[in-house]
Amino acid sequence: MSAFTDSRVHVHLMTAWVFIYSAAALQAVLLALALWRRPANAQANRVLAAWVALLGLDLAVKAIYWHAPDAAWLRAYRFVGLFPLFYGSFFYLYVRALTRGQGFRIRDLLHFTGFAVLLASNADLIFVDRATAQVLFERLAAGGRITAPWMNIALFAYGLSYVVAALVRVHRYRRALRERRSDADRMSLYWIDAMAGFQIVIWLIALAQWLVKIPGVDYGLLFGAVAAWICVVGWCCLGQPPVVPESIPAAPAAEDTPARDDARFPAVETRLARLMEGPGALYLEPALTIAQVAKRSGYPEYLVSAVINRRFGCCFWEYVNRLRIEAVRVRLADPDDSRSILDIAYASGFTSKSTFNAAFKKQTGDTPSAYRRRESHDALSGD
Repeated sequence: MSAFTDSRVHVHLMTAWVFIYSAAALQAVLLALALWRRPANAQANRVLAAWVALLGLDLAVKAIYWHAPDAAWLRAYRFVGLFPLFYGSFFYLYVRALTRGQGFRIRDLLHFTGFAVLLASNADLIFVDRATAQVLFERLAAGGRITAPWMNIALFAYGLSYVVAALVRVHRYRRALRERRSDADRMSLYWIDAMAGFQIVIWLIALAQWLVKIPGVDYGLLFGAVAAWICVVGWCCLGQPPVVPESIPAAPAAEDTPARDDARFPAVETRLARLMEGPGALYLEPALTIAQVAKRSGYPEYLVSAVINRRFGCCFWEYVNRLRIEAVRVRLADPDDSRSILDIAYASGFTSKSTFNAAFKKQTGDTPSAYRRRESHDALSGD
């Protein structure tokens, strides 16, 4: 009776996973089409569309195979089983396209060498006649393996290396943004972290399924996570604003490279101070860039950047935020200013509540609300 019950539970689980895979495959097709047609971040979205389309094909083949397991579908099942070798490479190319505005090139096929190598090494499992496919199918049905464990480790290491490379590129992009833009927080690609984290979770599930055999951690859960990941991709990527590609400014001539204590630094500091004071202070501009500041100052961008980095000990993004926080502190301490804290923050040039709160806490050691309460209490005590 127990065996019969277990069998029914297994059948119901398989049916549920087949439904999930089929729905996710359909969603992947629709998402790929939407991404391909989306004008914002077009180069990156087309790379992502190709990746999502492959995910949809992978899930569709698995849904068909699991719905009615048959040796006729084993070859296709094994072929899409190699697709994870694509995914790390696609993730890296997607991030590169976002951060550099660089689309897919013919030479980028080199990033799929791992897939080609593993396809060649698995040719005897994919390009087989029907009789051999039947033997392999029966071995799988009996709970056996038809691939060596080393292949799974290779899949994980290969995919993870590309995920890490993509995250390194994102980190460099964020750092470059903070050197150039005061609204860097709006373009920091934090959804990339979510995408990478989801992929790592999927790989960990795969490793556990391959090596440890934990109850409930199986192919169903693994590709159920892949199906959920497609939803994450849709949520993260369809609503994103245009991303500013990383631009590498031309290096100054050797004779123009500022020394550690360049004689021009005091004049640049004075000019920056004038630009950042009064009702028309530049830091009030939410999307202020260092190029705009340099143009208004009359000094070259590399010199303005050097002054901010060396004299103020911070990047451009931090420099502007410090000025904004000082402006917010003055207004919070004013008992006649009845505006909300967030209204004051936005009026001072901030574009993100989380960035404002973090910057305020770092600079003052207080939360904005605690600071306002203390200043109000001190004002009343003084009266």
